[in-house]
Amino acid sequence: MEYDASSFPAVAVTVDLVVLTVRGDALCALVVRRGEEPFAGREALPGGFVRPDEDLPEAAARELAEETGLRPGHLEQLGSYGAPGRDPRMRVVTVAHLALVPDQPAPTAGTDAAAARWAPVHELTGLAFDHDRVLADGVERARAKLEYTPLAAAFCPPEFTVAELRRVYEVVWGRPLDPRNFHRKVTGAAGFLEPTGTTTTRDGGRPAQLYRRGPATLLHPPLLRAEG
Repeated sequence: MEYDASSFPAVAVTVDLVVLTVRGDALCALVVRRGEEPFAGREALPGGFVRPDEDLPEAAARELAEETGLRPGHLEQLGSYGAPGRDPRMRVVTVAHLALVPDQPAPTAGTDAAAARWAPVHELTGLAFDHDRVLADGVERARAKLEYTPLAAAFCPPEFTVAELRRVYEVVWGRPLDPRNFHRKVTGAAGFLEPTGTTTTRDGGRPAQLYRRGPATLLHPPLLRAEG
């Protein structure tokens, strides 16, 4: 069956970003306070419309820089959301992206964002559009990927201790881990960590070995949440 394209309503495409970091003892997401309608004054995930000459990753990186002044390290596509009515202006399909970054300074709002801040994810409710659902999906994606990939290192500085890495897992998963068991698992996972040959005392106590992320893309064996 042939369809006449002119009979279909116009559909716009946007990108939205779930940007996560670890600050203190909390997993935090980047949110902006909308300066324009719809939902003026409400907090939302950073994002915006895709330009005609842009690919989706380009649009995601641009929107993040324009609205917050940040440039992500790890950026991946999270999913697509296109329920009718999710945007009161018109039919809008958004392609959400997940970014994981080390702890950052306070973001700077720009363009159509009135303000931007890092907020603990457990405190964020009532976001504009369908961003509560998008945020929940992004948090669960991050938690799951920490089991099977070395992505936890994206929350860390370029050189980090095992204790700093363990803190990332504890904050993202929301529960304490046994230090000795964790040390054995992460140092035993092939290609996860590479020793730098230097130490630091920033954790307190005795000097601790510094590591950097290794070449592995998958963890073997995985670090399963159920096993701790």
